[in-house]
Amino acid sequence: MSSDVVFSPYDYAVHDDPYPAYARLRDEAPVYRNDELDFWALSRHADVAALFRDNTRLSNANGVSLDPAAWGPGAHRTMSFLALDDPRHNRLRSLVSRGFTPRRVRDLQPRILELARHHLLPALEAGEFDFVADFAGKFPMDVISELMGVPEADRDRLRELADTVMHREEGVSDVPRAAMEASLNLVGYYTDLLAERRRSPTDDLTSALLAAEIDGDRLSEEEIIAFLFLMVVAGNETTTKLLANAVHWAHLNPGEQAKPFSDPERVTDWIEETLRYDTSTQMVARTATEDIPLDGGTIPEGARVLLLVGSANRDPRAFADPDRYDLDRRGEIPLVSFGGGTHFCLGAHLARLEARIALTEFVGLVNSYEVDLDRARRVHSSNVRGFATLPVRVESR
Repeated sequence: MSSDVVFSPYDYAVHDDPYPAYARLRDEAPVYRNDELDFWALSRHADVAALFRDNTRLSNANGVSLDPAAWGPGAHRTMSFLALDDPRHNRLRSLVSRGFTPRRVRDLQPRILELARHHLLPALEAGEFDFVADFAGKFPMDVISELMGVPEADRDRLRELADTVMHREEGVSDVPRAAMEASLNLVGYYTDLLAERRRSPTDDLTSALLAAEIDGDRLSEEEIIAFLFLMVVAGNETTTKLLANAVHWAHLNPGEQAKPFSDPERVTDWIEETLRYDTSTQMVARTATEDIPLDGGTIPEGARVLLLVGSANRDPRAFADPDRYDLDRRGEIPLVSFGGGTHFCLGAHLARLEARIALTEFVGLVNSYEVDLDRARRVHSSNVRGFATLPVRVESR
């Protein structure tokens, strides 16, 4: 299928609004090839969902980002099991799961609520605030840090480092020097934290990971640090973006906004529709281990493949009227926002829990709000979509 469509995940115009490009890719080049950046991209829901589940023909071993500095057999050093295939992936994920348990997340719920109120109440009292800087950016970092045992005094600095790791300059198709330095600083911080927990274990996740054991097998220091790095970059950033995206799109769709504000039980629908309509993680990379024939072309063995999550969730072949933000959707094809198959996001439950608690508090305390669209600014990242700043004006209840 021939087409003149051009797509790059580093294009600032794509960061501002990728959905017109996705529509063209789905219609004109569902198996898209970018020779300059050396990748293939899949944009239709059926292809993306099927290949998320296919860990035979697609490999994670080179990582999940096209950035040259993040791509290759050493990607697992910062991306943990996300950049491993089975059996190494299953071993590491199983060991991590001994510490990062559903019960640990469940037991944290009262503290998550406290943290949400701690940041939200002062912001609401001000009446006008930056939803990202004053709430959505601080709250998930505090939750992750609470899990890990990071002192409150260090959390703002870690958030700055995580933001720097994800930021991409216009026209630059690799990890910038500032992001590399931030990554080293994060690794250094977690190395020190791990050493402290070896000396004095507590009841936090870091101590639990040190104690995790299956038939005598334990996590190495490098493996624990990589998982902590993954949590603070992927877990924190994506939840921050989800919260701001939800507030932004509800503001632009007043009829949908009214639903959770009149019935807080609808907050779950608000979250799920935001995950579909404008998901935080827009794309992830894989490596083809063999030729993959698809409707629209064949991806060759060894190729770098982008699975366009954001496009798949807007595919009219899967979702009725997909460009409409609609909290009343029911019974449609499952989202691919958290991946699928053996690499389904381990933190999906925590992300949804954080979002539900935060947005339920928001609708319970706020009568109405407006977003200052003229001053809103998006982040620039090769795979994460959301806001760097989102000024809001609120009327509290």
